[in-house]
Amino acid sequence: MSNEDRLVRAITDRARPFSGASKDFDPLLELTGGASCVMIGEASHGTHEFYQQRAELTKRLILEQGFVAVAAEADWPDAYRVNRYVRGLGFDADAEEALAGFLRFPAWMWRNADVLDFVGWLREYNDARSPHEKVGFYGLDLYSLHGSIAAVLAYLDSADPAAAERARSRYACLEHFGPEPERYAYATHLGLSPDCEREVIAQLVELQQRKASMLRRDGLAAEDEYFEAEQNARVIKNAETYYRSMFGGQIASWNLRDTHMADTLDALFAHLGRRFQQPKIVVWAHNSHVGNARATELGAEGEINIGELACKRHPEKIVLIGFSTYTGTVTAASDWGGSVQRMRVQTALPKSYEEVFHRLGEPGFSLLLRDFEDGELQSLVDEPRLQRAIGVVYKPETERLSHYFHVQLRREFDAIIHIDRTRALEPLECTSQWQHGEAPETFPTGI
Repeated sequence: MSNEDRLVRAITDRARPFSGASKDFDPLLELTGGASCVMIGEASHGTHEFYQQRAELTKRLILEQGFVAVAAEADWPDAYRVNRYVRGLGFDADAEEALAGFLRFPAWMWRNADVLDFVGWLREYNDARSPHEKVGFYGLDLYSLHGSIAAVLAYLDSADPAAAERARSRYACLEHFGPEPERYAYATHLGLSPDCEREVIAQLVELQQRKASMLRRDGLAAEDEYFEAEQNARVIKNAETYYRSMFGGQIASWNLRDTHMADTLDALFAHLGRRFQQPKIVVWAHNSHVGNARATELGAEGEINIGELACKRHPEKIVLIGFSTYTGTVTAASDWGGSVQRMRVQTALPKSYEEVFHRLGEPGFSLLLRDFEDGELQSLVDEPRLQRAIGVVYKPETERLSHYFHVQLRREFDAIIHIDRTRALEPLECTSQWQHGEAPETFPTGI
């Protein structure tokens, strides 16, 4: 019997049926009982089932285990607009309007039907609770350089106009390059322009030093407003470093980004700790950020991620849950910045984890990887195998090179949910290209 056959048999014996029914989440809820942070991944940024079932699991974590925030792989100011809405603040009339801040490519990643449903549910849940009990929605990412500058200036215009003028003077160094930070990265890399590191650090330090005066107004609202502004200033500082690192290699920029996300998560824990005795946070991000990088070939090459960093910083308090699929459709683009399309997902490569899971013949199942405690079984699951990762760009013509890497699954995740055939996420703006873009079954060979 081959190792693949033995692995299929071992998984078959331990797999729990998963159709998305409420009871199907029970084994996962047992796993998360003692966690302060549950990170829920996705094998693509454009699969309906991943978003839908992640939201359903999150609802149960909020309702049954007291989780108080969702921290997503999203830009801080855009997500904070959603945070205001779900907590009954701000000026947005409904959930769709609250998501209107997500304009940067890929807008569909958060402006989609499944996120819309969850944001509506969270607002309804919060409306029945006091201000100190409401669950928040936050962003972890650092791409919002210019959006965060606008947010810091808006805060200071209200709280301290003189400080706002100093901030404008400092941030003018970045605004000179317009709304495309890649221009700044290119200019500083070639030595065509001095960098803005000193200015953005000075602005963050001043904001932190003036915290006491900024918080003279009493109440939770003033504290939240300052925290939002401080985090935006931190995003600006780290984004400036990130864009300068873009030409220094992919690993360096990736590590800066994931370290920023891990630091933001810790800042959220500290901030929410003022309202909740032991805050619990759900993280939504791609498998490649959530799954422990130490268990992947990318980690062996030097990459770190938020899953690895959180496990190191908060041992025994983190649960990592991934998703996988064998085939179906996905919402993605052919190139970065390209038009949103509905694309056919090729069947998984032979001997990959997705192909092994497909051999069970089940439409879906969950697998608690801590169940593989026997030494022989551990060696089966620890044997490196290919795992697929589709981001916002999908290139089926270079599937192996673009979307697969080797992992040791039991060390990467605590649990995984496999849905054999999945369908594309529905963007709120369904272009004709998306509506008619599904490729035929024989793509790309045409045979």
